[in-house]
Amino acid sequence: MPQLQRQLGLLGLTATGICAMLGASINVVPFMVHRSVPEIGAYVLPAFMFAALPALLAALAYGALASAMPRAGGSYLFASRSLSPYLGFIASFSQWFGLSIVIGVIAYVIVPFLRDIAVALEWATAAEMLATPWVRVGLALAMIWLFVAINMRGLRLYARTLVPMMFLMFALGAIVVVAGFLLDQSDFAAAILEAEGQVVGDEPPSPWNWMTFLSAAALMFASFIGFDAIAQAGGEARNPSRTLPLAILLAILIVGAFYLLFATAVYHVVPWWYVAEQAQTMDISAPGLLAYVLPASVGVAILTGAAIALINDLPAMLLSVSRLMFAWAEDGIFPKSVAQVHPRYHTPHRALMLSGVIASLGVLGSHFAGDFFLGIDIMVTAMMVNFLLMCLSLLWLPRRNPALADGVSSLRPAYQSVIGILGVVVLAGFLLIHVWKDLSGDVEAWYFHSTWVWLLVMSLGSLVYLVRRTAAQRQGVDWAKRFAKLPGQ
Repeated sequence: MPQLQRQLGLLGLTATGICAMLGASINVVPFMVHRSVPEIGAYVLPAFMFAALPALLAALAYGALASAMPRAGGSYLFASRSLSPYLGFIASFSQWFGLSIVIGVIAYVIVPFLRDIAVALEWATAAEMLATPWVRVGLALAMIWLFVAINMRGLRLYARTLVPMMFLMFALGAIVVVAGFLLDQSDFAAAILEAEGQVVGDEPPSPWNWMTFLSAAALMFASFIGFDAIAQAGGEARNPSRTLPLAILLAILIVGAFYLLFATAVYHVVPWWYVAEQAQTMDISAPGLLAYVLPASVGVAILTGAAIALINDLPAMLLSVSRLMFAWAEDGIFPKSVAQVHPRYHTPHRALMLSGVIASLGVLGSHFAGDFFLGIDIMVTAMMVNFLLMCLSLLWLPRRNPALADGVSSLRPAYQSVIGILGVVVLAGFLLIHVWKDLSGDVEAWYFHSTWVWLLVMSLGSLVYLVRRTAAQRQGVDWAKRFAKLPGQ
């Protein structure tokens, strides 16, 4: 019977985490935060840095658990063997749902970036065509299914596609960093006056408020979601006890450093009060803000870098969600046929196909709803809960499953307790702030609150779990025994 093969090395694993993190997070979130949290003012960069703290704690927990349980479907496997099968499934189910929808959202958002590149190159016909609704939807769906096909053809092709695009993304992003530190706000003020006849004005007061700061940090926490994709590929990593924790740590550190350089460079040129004012009335991004002070050719380069960053999300996130489904099927929570591995390419092709279908629904939902931020909010809620459970799993694994706990090689037991406790406290705080901000928002209907939609998804996951567990027990399956060990043992 065909099985997954360990073909991903350290570079491919690290690229998976990096590419699942970079995208809208770096080009949009640090600037559009002024719309969601207008009072944040001059404190965007400190809030961005603070948002990295819970992500780093979760990354250390992921790395430790991955070293002991290097199998496909990482986060689901960690919680189901450390806490309970139920918690492992419903938490990963909401994560899978949120990420699958967001894949569609990202594919839908990429097309306007391609349109802007065509506009900058003065390709009027192409730009007009890319603005057509059916072309936008069709191109978004085509990108999803292209990367489904690439993922299905095997991890070697996947890595050969992803790694060069990652290096190109960093090279084009570096243009923003260099230009941002070579220019300053006086250059921007002169450029905006010449182009728009607009005077930027002086910096307004920006009072400090802890609640505002924490609300902005909770929102920007979304920028650090994605490194968990490395753990989901645990069943295909070479030398997994070493490479999985190292790849997770490298991904979070490299991305965190690049985020800080990139966002600091943009705010070094563009005054925060101008960004805050523009964010209230229009969607803004780093390429759009810097277009005023850069030559047209350089503007095209950074737009291309932004588009590549978004495109890179797709193959990495498809790998992540498909391995979750594969792991559920291995444990009998999903039909066994979903865990079928392609005899030639050694990939879970049926899980990838199902992931492509759900992502396609995300494209259609973004198009017909006219607003894609709800999908992102659902994903953030799901991932905060998931990260919280990973820290709890790190604490509880030695008590529930000492044999597996002995396999943790990346953290000493004393450090495991410290990381687990800190992670639980910090992530619980971030989750409470995020939920409070969501439920206190003024929206047209209850289903525009991501918290209620997430709870609805959790209820659906609970129903699926209950039905599958009942069916398995009727067939004489010892549920507790199955979840006391790893798949294949």
